[in-house]
Amino acid sequence: MVSAYCMKCKAAREMKSPQSMTMKNGRHATSGTCPVCGTKMFKIGG
Repeated sequence: MVSAYCMKCKAAREMKSPQSMTMKNGRHATSGTCPVCGTKMFKIGG
């Protein structure tokens, strides 16, 4: 599991359904949702 900071909950949580992606500048990132509130989460370099 990948952990990231949820801006709505103001806490670090494990991402639900993380998806690896590449940004426009070529850096890797991970996108997912917060398991508690459902807000989108984003982690650069993960």
